[in-house]
Amino acid sequence: MTATDTTEGSVPLTVRDPDCGPRIEAHAIGTEAAGAVAATLKALAEPLRLRMLSFLATAPAGEACVCDLAELTDVSQPTVSHHLKVLRDVGVLASERRGTWVWYHITPGYKSAISTLLESFAPAALDALGEHPHLTGLEDADAALDRLAADLAATHPDLADDVVLRTVRESYTALARSAKVSAHLLTLTDRFARQRLDDLTREASTNAHTGTADAPQVLFVCVANAGRSQLAAALVRHYAGDRVVVRSAGSTPAADVHPAVRPELAALGTDEPFPKPLTDDAVRAADVVITMGCGDVCPILPGKRYEDWLVGDPALASPAGVAAIRDELDTRVRALLTDLLPDLDLPTP
Repeated sequence: MTATDTTEGSVPLTVRDPDCGPRIEAHAIGTEAAGAVAATLKALAEPLRLRMLSFLATAPAGEACVCDLAELTDVSQPTVSHHLKVLRDVGVLASERRGTWVWYHITPGYKSAISTLLESFAPAALDALGEHPHLTGLEDADAALDRLAADLAATHPDLADDVVLRTVRESYTALARSAKVSAHLLTLTDRFARQRLDDLTREASTNAHTGTADAPQVLFVCVANAGRSQLAAALVRHYAGDRVVVRSAGSTPAADVHPAVRPELAALGTDEPFPKPLTDDAVRAADVVITMGCGDVCPILPGKRYEDWLVGDPALASPAGVAAIRDELDTRVRALLTDLLPDLDLPTP
């Protein structure tokens, strides 16, 4: 093998031997594509533009007037118009004039990409700036999981032992893949597996009776299960107690619950929340499935009531924004409970 542009101890920058090393061009994005993507990313790489995109992404009508967007900052309206023009020029936004005002919306081709940016990339970027406790592993995971499965099998006699063991092991693997928590992983596996086994038992009971259980079951799903879905589930528990069975999950669970959300959850009496992955058994056991920004990843099953709530992400919000998101979720949860439990006595807001 011969190489050029090398220094002692460094990796060759150019490999000439066709039989040595990977085909670089086969693994890298093309030059023209990289240039086009970089131009769009450059247009997005501005704080005010990201704030405007997040506003548009969660606006009830999916659009906003330039005057509404101007409220996000103290800069002049011409400056706001300039930022909107930059986003429009790269195709991220489209606009429509109505009377004296211009209305903006995210173009259809970019909706999924912007959702990924705001729901996955942005929280990950913020998360990387902080320090997080790491997962505490088990020295002998197999033996500990076998003992846990045996304990849970005794409390779920209607389920076969192999189903319980498989659920426990799947729960452990799913949590170990995404979680970075200070609490022992086995404890979280116990809690998650119990939920899943309860859901499996409920599903079997419902199918056997071709009806639904007495207490309605609600599943909240967002991307990270670290903010909105946790808050919504906590509000349901706060108001309805055990009259509603409530679950929350994430299509791509985060490492931990957002720090800005933890005080809100603590105020609602939620004990040590942790992000959980979305499972099919949770969807099958639910009567109502409410999604918040996770797109079409949730399975659509017959006989379920589905709702999509457009709510901002507290991971990206200011303290005032987190409070506003909590208030909006509170209003939506109250309406949901009024529908599910008409006799429930809700306190005056």
